[in-house]
This record gives sequence, C-alpha cells and structure tokens, in this order.
Amino acid sequence: MIGRIVRSADFERVLGTPSRARSSHFAVHHVVAEPSLPQRRLSTAPADLSTGDAPASHKLVEDRPVQGRWLGTVVPKRLARRAVTRNLFKRQIRAVFESGSDSLPPGLWVVRLRAPFDRKQFLSSASDVLRAAARAELMQLVGKLAAKRPAVNA
Repeated sequence: MIGRIVRSADFERVLGTPSRARSSHFAVHHVVAEPSLPQRRLSTAPADLSTGDAPASHKLVEDRPVQGRWLGTVVPKRLARRAVTRNLFKRQIRAVFESGSDSLPPGLWVVRLRAPFDRKQFLSSASDVLRAAARAELMQLVGKLAAKRPAVNA
C-alpha cells in the first residue's frame, strides 16, 4: 500500500528536486525520505508532576533505511479547469502508482501535471478516452522509473 503526502512542507521538499522522469503531460519527483511529522505545540499549562517537567531526551535516528512509499499529486486548476478532470487525473495517478509501487524505491513521490491535455482531442472532461490516454502515459512513466532505479538523495 502506498501512503499519501499531506503536508505542504513535504510537497515543497520533493518538488524542490529535479524531476526523475517526464512525459508530455506529467513529471515525477522523488526524494528518499519519510514524511515529516507535525510539530508539537508546547503546553503552557503547569506540569502534573510535583517535581516539575521531566528532562527531555532526544534520540537521533541516523542511517535508518526508509520504509514505505508516499505519493502526492499536483494537478493545477490552470491546466485542468474542471474538477471532474482533476479528480480523474488524481485517481489515475494513484491507481497506476498503487499497481507499480513494488518496482519503485521507497520514499516520497510527487506526480505533477505539467501540460494540459488538448481539449479538441478530448471533448469530454471525464471520457474513457481521456482516462485511457492518461493511464497509458502514467504507465510509461512508472516503467521508466522502474528501469532507472533512481540514485539515493536526501
């Protein structure tokens, strides 16, 4: 199973790297890392212990291998005007990455729509033809990524 990237900091971190693979409509970015954890808010309430706060001990985890894959999608409104089209692309991206995730290295993955599909060629905003074209292009991208086996970066 592939998780979802939900924090904007993770999107920025992944999109800050060069794309690993591109097609005419999509670009794929990858970082070998795990999603960031939300920051803990410090409490200003008095401590429950009569001795005060316990000392904070921080354990650093170094060189721990990344386990799992997380996927984020970026489908801008300026490239896919209708919500039904944006949702179609997001569903196709998730479906293709779920099916091909075993061949991909672990880490954070972001797939971004980089160019619009021709509205003259695909008249309906959620047609089976558009769905098939997006899926075929995404399958080619996953095939390229599986063949490349990207190098480790942080």
